[in-house]
Amino acid sequence: MKLTRPHFLGLACAAAVFAIDQLVKRLIIGPLALRDVMVIEIIPIFRLTWAENSGVSLGLLTASSDTARWILVAVTAAIAIIVLVWMLRERKWGDILALALVLGGALGNILDRVRFGYVVDYADLHFGTFRPFLIFNVADGAITIGVLLILARSFLSREKPQAKADAAPESQTHA
Repeated sequence: MKLTRPHFLGLACAAAVFAIDQLVKRLIIGPLALRDVMVIEIIPIFRLTWAENSGVSLGLLTASSDTARWILVAVTAAIAIIVLVWMLRERKWGDILALALVLGGALGNILDRVRFGYVVDYADLHFGTFRPFLIFNVADGAITIGVLLILARSFLSREKPQAKADAAPESQTHA
C-alpha cells in the first residue's frame, strides 16, 4: 500500500480534528470550568452544557463498570483501526477526507474514555425546548460529518456501468 499526498493530508486532517477536539475540551474543563457551572449561555439557541457520556452515540451501550469501559475502549479502538486502514486504501480525496474526520473524532473520544471514563460533551444546540441533537462535542461533529460524507458519496458517485466487454462482435461475412 503506497501512501500518497492525499493520504498524508488525510492523516494531517485526522490529527487536526483530534487536536482541536482536545483543545476545546481542555478549555471546557479548565478555564471555563464548565463542570462546576454546568451551563454557560452563549447565544439564545446555543449554550455550553456539561455532560458526561459513558456510552456511545446517543448514549447507547453505556459502560456502567470499569470492565465495560475498557471493552468499549477496545471496540472503538478496533473500529478506529479499521477506519485508518480503510482510509489508507482509498484513492479519492473526498473519501479520504471523510474517513479522516471519522478517525480524528474517534481518537478524541477514545482518549476521553481512557482518561476520564466518559466522553466530555458540551455543545447544546436548542430552539426553545426542541433539541435537534443531543449534547455533543467537536469529535462527535467530525464523526457525523464524515459519516454523512461517506453516505452521500456512496449514493451520489456510483460508478457508471461499463459496456459489456464480453459482447460478441458482429460476425463478418466475406462475399
